[in-house]
Amino acid sequence: MDKNFDVLVVGELNVDLILNKIDSFPEMGKEKLAQEMTLTLGSSSAIFASNISSLGAKVSFVGKIGKDSFGDLVLDSLKKKNVNTDFIISDEKSKTGATIVLNYDEDRAMVTHPGAMEELTIDDITSERLSSAKHLHVSSIFLQPKIKENILDLLVKAKKAGLTTSLDPQWDPNEKWDIDLRKLLPFIDVFLPNETEITHLTKEPDVEKALKLLAPFANLIVVKMGSKGSALLRNGNISIQPAFLNEDVADAIGAGDSFDAGFISKFVKGESAIECQRFGNLCGALNTTAAGGTGAFSDYEKMKKIAMEKFGMKI
Repeated sequence: MDKNFDVLVVGELNVDLILNKIDSFPEMGKEKLAQEMTLTLGSSSAIFASNISSLGAKVSFVGKIGKDSFGDLVLDSLKKKNVNTDFIISDEKSKTGATIVLNYDEDRAMVTHPGAMEELTIDDITSERLSSAKHLHVSSIFLQPKIKENILDLLVKAKKAGLTTSLDPQWDPNEKWDIDLRKLLPFIDVFLPNETEITHLTKEPDVEKALKLLAPFANLIVVKMGSKGSALLRNGNISIQPAFLNEDVADAIGAGDSFDAGFISKFVKGESAIECQRFGNLCGALNTTAAGGTGAFSDYEKMKKIAMEKFGMKI
């Protein structure tokens, strides 16, 4: 089958209701005011898909939503980003997931109603859909229990179909961190956790020890470390690339997903791991120049201008 897409994304779909400029942290029995509110496309997977599409990749998406107004927003938003939505399943019996985001500077608190994202199964990711792409990206497996329980089968199936693969585990709401990385990593070309996630997954106290533990099983591991940049494990060696620092952060929602988009956009073109890492850092920084996970990636010419003026980098 022809490879019509550069990247097939398998992941959760939801909307984000983002509250900014909140008076103070919420307290039980008290009402606080937020000066800004935004309803927008959410989910790590959708932000990744939108932003890597904005960077020029041909992208399709496998996910599940409800037949409701939130689902319509998800589909419309992805289509506007030129993400192919033919493989997205709309289910009348489910509700589209939603996340309320309480945003504080570079950190945030979130409450999520999973809805339809919990219902996506490996059977929904057919061989035909896999074979339509060159690369498989999976995100947020802890929010997709039916994908998580079969994630090894999905990765093996993708590799047999000739795809390269990447996985961003994201946060585990249950804090069990129960995936077997020794089995999974040989089938993951690029593993993309952040600093907190990799230390929880390995039960190691810091990134260096976590990477050394995983090195015998891994291909590429890239750890996102916010303002400290990123760490790349390749062939047992660890390289650190500094962050591109933005002194006027709009918010940090989706910065990690934008890093993923930058890294994988170069990876599918065959660029070196270091170049992928540096571009991931740049895209993570670009993300912080506008509100929401996709705001900074809405205008390619503007992105190029900001990248040069703020960070001294060409896109």
